[in-house]
Amino acid sequence: MDKLKKFKLSFGSGFIKEEVKIKNPHWEPCIQYMDFTEGHAKGMKALRFCVYSKGRFLRNVPLIIGENDIKRLKKEIKKNRNIYKFLNKLVD
Repeated sequence: MDKLKKFKLSFGSGFIKEEVKIKNPHWEPCIQYMDFTEGHAKGMKALRFCVYSKGRFLRNVPLIIGENDIKRLKKEIKKNRNIYKFLNKLVD
């Protein structure tokens, strides 16, 4: 990511430090590594699983990952150290 994206939620705000996004014909599955710098969640690190469509963030849409996306998504995850480490803790 060239420029850090900001985010703001009811319990805190901060920056997206890493982002994995792939395109498929219908949507763009995305995983974001969030660093909370303000609010009640200050200091927390988290992953957000989200969806983009035509470059726009979609709120209230669940992340759907198709079988055909797994290989490409895995390749991109391995390029992003924090996301990779976070997900590894989940499945290890």
